Amino acid sequence: MAAAPREPRRLLILGGTGEAAALAGRLAAEPRLHVITSLAGRTREPAKVAGKLRVGGFGGAAGLAAYLERESIGLVVDATHPFAARMAANAVRACAEIGVPRLKLMRPPWQARDGDRWIDVPDMGAAVRAVGRTGSRVFLSVGRQDLTAFAGLAGTWFLVRSIEPLEASCPLPRGEVIQGRGPFTEAAEAALLKDHRIDLLVSKNSGGQATYAKIAASRRLGLPVVMIARPPAPASETIPTVDEAVAWIEARI
Repeated sequence: MAAAPREPRRLLILGGTGEAAALAGRLAAEPRLHVITSLAGRTREPAKVAGKLRVGGFGGAAGLAAYLERESIGLVVDATHPFAARMAANAVRACAEIGVPRLKLMRPPWQARDGDRWIDVPDMGAAVRAVGRTGSRVFLSVGRQDLTAFAGLAGTWFLVRSIEPLEASCPLPRGEVIQGRGPFTEAAEAALLKDHRIDLLVSKNSGGQATYAKIAASRRLGLPVVMIARPPAPASETIPTVDEAVAWIEARI
């Protein structure tokens, strides 16, 4: 008698990045997998992803561990943003507690090239201090969660770009807020910087190509960049590409 078909292995992708969406797209049609992508829910209209989508937090490491057990998750790929340090730590603890194999998919950081004028800083507080010493018209590209850190710099004008309108209650620094969803071209970013007379860019070292155009445009225009280093990542198996993540998953199914 033929053996009963195995149930598809349930894969949870902790998402919110282009790599997470690409991984889901590669695997959603794989019959041996049931792919679930989880988003934090900070964007009201997220880009579409293949497979099942889950939106919202878990309630810390304990809540994530409970979800993994309840949903019979067999594999976890943490493909969250390189600056999502709390989520990464929660994933490490939850997967260790339940005994679920976990992989961190994280693109490499950007590296300075000839012509770049980077001011490397270790964290957001150091970035605020660097801006106070350096810029008068600043393109602040750090994400809406960190805008309030710069609100006290009364002598600086800031250009802020957001995918969605910002909440009225958000204590924004003085300047202008524009809306836009990348990726953007280097030419468009250079025009944006020139049109707003920007003399300094502030950016997290996110890595990847989706938002690199602003770095290339700053290099072209000779503008300094306050580059915020990534937070320390928990010790775990980490790979840089979607192809390697697919290979890791296939080896376990």
